[in-house]
Amino acid sequence: MGPFNRREFLQHSAAISAALATASQQSFLQAAPATSAEKPVGANETLRVAVIGVKGRGMSHVGGFNNVNGCEIVTICDCDEAVIGNAMKAVEGKRKKAPKFEKDLRKVMEDKDIDIVSIATPNHWHSLAAIWAMQAGKDVYVEKPVSHNVREGRIVVDTARKLKKICQSGTQSRSMPGMREAMAFMHAGDLGKVNLAYATCYKPRGSIGDAGRTKGEQPIPATIDYDLWCGPAPKTPLMRSRLHYDWHWIWNYGNGDLGNQGIHEMDKARWGLGKMELPKSVMSLGGRFGYVDDGETANTQICLFDYGDAELIFEVRGLKTGDYMGSKVGNIFFGSKGVIVCPSYAGGFLLDMDGKKVRDFKGDGGDGNHFGNFVKAVRSRKMEDLNGDILQGHLSSALCHLGNISYQLGAEKAMSEVKDFTQNKDAIEAFARMSQHLKDNNVDLSKAVGRVGPLLPIDPKTERFTGSNDKANAMLFREYRKGFEVIDKV
Repeated sequence: MGPFNRREFLQHSAAISAALATASQQSFLQAAPATSAEKPVGANETLRVAVIGVKGRGMSHVGGFNNVNGCEIVTICDCDEAVIGNAMKAVEGKRKKAPKFEKDLRKVMEDKDIDIVSIATPNHWHSLAAIWAMQAGKDVYVEKPVSHNVREGRIVVDTARKLKKICQSGTQSRSMPGMREAMAFMHAGDLGKVNLAYATCYKPRGSIGDAGRTKGEQPIPATIDYDLWCGPAPKTPLMRSRLHYDWHWIWNYGNGDLGNQGIHEMDKARWGLGKMELPKSVMSLGGRFGYVDDGETANTQICLFDYGDAELIFEVRGLKTGDYMGSKVGNIFFGSKGVIVCPSYAGGFLLDMDGKKVRDFKGDGGDGNHFGNFVKAVRSRKMEDLNGDILQGHLSSALCHLGNISYQLGAEKAMSEVKDFTQNKDAIEAFARMSQHLKDNNVDLSKAVGRVGPLLPIDPKTERFTGSNDKANAMLFREYRKGFEVIDKV
């Protein structure tokens, strides 16, 4: 469905509204022998699990492995002693015995009795922890995004393949029955030619304060081993009020909402398009609008990915907003025979060319499906059994990083002066909607300075930028602190 037809489709607003209303390196460890990875695990054999990082998302990992699917959580690991209480109690309640606590994840890797390492640390630790765990002979479930930069994600994939380890990405929509049904419908050609996937991450994010700006360096809580918390990232003074969670909006540790909530929608968008490689080019624009705080990443952003025969547009909105075609945090797939809207993790619905809802894609589902799928693959030793294999996680995470690279390299401009940034009509329409969204939040576009990123061509085979893009290529990897290096060799 081309731009003209999409606009024509949207004119059926009454029918659509009615339909939408009803929807709502060099390691300190030796690699395990490949032969041990090839041996299937017995169906009744207990799998011993360590969960690393339990402040937030890690509690879902605790629920997913705690005396479920023949798994037993034997170790809780977090570099902050103050956050482990809920996890320790939850496991003890199932086992009648407290799990072991480790503050240093390297101790977890050294424990030969652990079969599975489940990683829910901040983003900057995801790849290195996964690599270390697989080198130590463990299978890995690693949260999204699986990497903090493009290159380290590919190294995780290569490590899993070389050591024959099972490695699942925490993109749980891939195990939701309704979402799988919607994707099967598209991939069977029943939506016709799908040439646009539109992903939305409209999630309100308030100011994280300006402690660093007004009060300077903040104290590190005594319960935290800050050196371990920083790990592979630079060990810099804490310049924000809250160490936990707000790292998402600091470049050294997080990837903005594009790589936080947005990675789920990015993954589904690429899945729907059926693309198993990086795009031919990327460009991004946006900014941090509506308040001044200690955050660095964009809270309002548009990314355009060109695959040649299809395009993927991603939009982030952190200020108050309505939906787009029924999707706030979700996806819209435009096909020549209709549109599929997926407004949740779990599924979606089909609209015909008149905007009438003609089918639902539903199914019971939750995190447990994805953890269960991972355990099934651990027992079978078949990578093909994984719904969210690490390669899928790498490609989708890389899209987030590519968008952020273009944004970070962008020229600063007032949003009212942004013109002719692309010839792509869909992206131009997206920017017009974004501009209106900012006005609705009382943002003065003549004073709101953002970034307009360059169009960066990509070689999907090498996963590098082409042409004279040395600065962009330098951002595909990072410098690592001594003792926490991701080695660019498997």
